[in-house]
Amino acid sequence: MGDTCDGLVSIGELARRSGLTVRTIRFYCDEGILESRRSAGGHRMFDSASATERLVLVRRLRALGLGLGSISAVLRGERSIEEVIAAESARLDIEFRSLAWRRASVRAVENAGPAQRAERLALLAAAQDGGAAHDCLVRFWQRILAPVPRSDLDIWLYWNVPEPPADPSVGEVVAYAELAALVDTPGLNSVVRQQYWRHRPESIRDRRGLYAAVGELLTDVVPLVSAGVPPRAGIELDRFVNAHAGARGESDSPRFRRQLLMDATDTDHRIHRYWALTGQLLGPRVTVGPTHHWLYDALVRTTDTSE
Repeated sequence: MGDTCDGLVSIGELARRSGLTVRTIRFYCDEGILESRRSAGGHRMFDSASATERLVLVRRLRALGLGLGSISAVLRGERSIEEVIAAESARLDIEFRSLAWRRASVRAVENAGPAQRAERLALLAAAQDGGAAHDCLVRFWQRILAPVPRSDLDIWLYWNVPEPPADPSVGEVVAYAELAALVDTPGLNSVVRQQYWRHRPESIRDRRGLYAAVGELLTDVVPLVSAGVPPRAGIELDRFVNAHAGARGESDSPRFRRQLLMDATDTDHRIHRYWALTGQLLGPRVTVGPTHHWLYDALVRTTDTSE
């Protein structure tokens, strides 16, 4: 029997026209990607035009790294080429970010001195994935700011929690890993909650309202911090005190200002280290950390605690 017959071609001829091997074409037939007919002698025969076109498309999509599942979905009309290409592009973005993180981590361990190598290895091994480390940071702040609804936290988290760098440097991957390790430090959760909600947080009647009021205030303090204005008495500090007093059903007074300083955790070195690392990753952006500390310093400088 010849290689062609009534518009049908043999598997050998189809291999020649498509540039694929006979073995590969058999595989695609077995996987349901390509249809064939049987000749009187039991040989596989294929429609010349449609089979060649189909195999050329399969070969091109495979060259881009697409899996047979995605290719089959295209051939069955379940997904468009645009959809599977977009999905593959997204998958590659994730893969490249993971590889970039691993490369920076390996170089960070390689560049560490002998005395620091074991400690750095442990640090980076605990944060071996940037996405997982970011999730740890988000969960930490969700716990700190609870019971504020998570839907109200999106902007806060976007502004104050750094995304893992897509192509991190050695310094960035170490800083991010240290951030993730810090939020896992025993006791830090309660220390930061105390800093944010101040004295006797159980007396707060409206945490959501306090969160909103302090958030607006911190936004207004950003220009002062950026300009290097020293902490001072004034409308910003008054708003801070009034927000806390109002949320507790109290009013601003020297006694209440002293209460806001009771059991203060603002000078805890771990808090300052957290915001220093965050600043390293976010660059010039002024976050909640420096602005909140500006208000704390203003309260300390203007409050008589001798009574």
